[in-house]
Amino acid sequence: MQQLKEPVIFSHFPSTGIMYILPLPFLLGTLASILSVALLVGGIYILWAWYVGQLVATVWIVSAIAMLIWSLLGRSIILSLYPRGSDEPYAVHGSNSKKINGADGSKIHMEFDGPPDKPVIVLTHGWALDSTAWYYVRKELAKDYQLVLWDLPGLGQSSQPADGRYTVARLAEDLRCVIAEAGDRPVTLVGHSIGGMMMLTLVRLHPDLFRQRIKGMVLMDTTHTWPLNTVMAGGLLRLLRWPVIEPLLLLTIVLSPLIWLSNLQSYLNGTSHIVNRITSLSHAVTRGQLDFGSKYNIKDKPSVIAKGLRAVLRWDETNTPARIPVPVRVISGDADRLTKPEAGIAISELAGTADFVKVIPAGHNGLLEEGKQYSDAIAEFVERISSGSSQRPAPHQKNA
Repeated sequence: MQQLKEPVIFSHFPSTGIMYILPLPFLLGTLASILSVALLVGGIYILWAWYVGQLVATVWIVSAIAMLIWSLLGRSIILSLYPRGSDEPYAVHGSNSKKINGADGSKIHMEFDGPPDKPVIVLTHGWALDSTAWYYVRKELAKDYQLVLWDLPGLGQSSQPADGRYTVARLAEDLRCVIAEAGDRPVTLVGHSIGGMMMLTLVRLHPDLFRQRIKGMVLMDTTHTWPLNTVMAGGLLRLLRWPVIEPLLLLTIVLSPLIWLSNLQSYLNGTSHIVNRITSLSHAVTRGQLDFGSKYNIKDKPSVIAKGLRAVLRWDETNTPARIPVPVRVISGDADRLTKPEAGIAISELAGTADFVKVIPAGHNGLLEEGKQYSDAIAEFVERISSGSSQRPAPHQKNA
């Protein structure tokens, strides 16, 4: 694994900014699943046709064998191209856990880790992940803080909403339930991707909660505005939203079991790993990190992922950062293609007491790659606000 580098910290003054997008990996993942099924079915058909004598040339049997080998072992071939890390992530679950009722009728899985008398940090993961995504951050922060982790409805060990409906506002109300179960002490909220979006919505819906219970917010790889405003291929995605993306999301909900089988095939042949590397991770990702991130493609129910993406496409909190009543730190990976660093810079400029940290190298799911850098940035922020200081750090940059 590459040596960790110190994060770059900036300070800013108010301006404007943008962006975040999840339909991109969804579209590429759908294409990968279709190609994966076609590769497997094509290999089986060619093998059958050769067996019954419809195809006799040697090239056909060679092609069929190659297609089937790639369909079943492509994952190992792809992963062999990446280095092994010294500490590869795996799913960690603590013994101190509980189930609570969500605001939407779901059953929320919560876990507690770290010293109970230390400052409390509530960790909210991004969409299409679960609380195990905090592997590196949990490992570092649990030494000095009490961590509260939870699985979003329908992901990990939490059940879906009672009526199966998703909105970011409903997820924000679930977060409020988690905060209520975190004890009576002030907490620091940390949210990745949709977790940060939920926190912004919670600011708008319950500003008094932040004045009474929240000491500060850490927003990781997230945005504050409509997701399709500015992103790689943003103009194309806006054109494709209604004729392609929305119908595909609805079809995914209806055909969820079949989509899961195609996702499984995509995982086995390694195309899901290629999509995750392109959209969500940096060049420095290790073999175990890439595989760990790709496993979520088969852990998650496609219908749940699709419902959440439809909710994200209907979300906008452009005016909310200026209303945040607590100190804020924004963290972005330098190679984030789904939420470009400019989005984090914009939030830090619009919020009152805020700064911006760029993690190098890291993609959208940088917490799976450079968790030590993310956890260091979170810990430094918590220590600063715990000491009673809301002053921004002086701007500086560390060379890689």
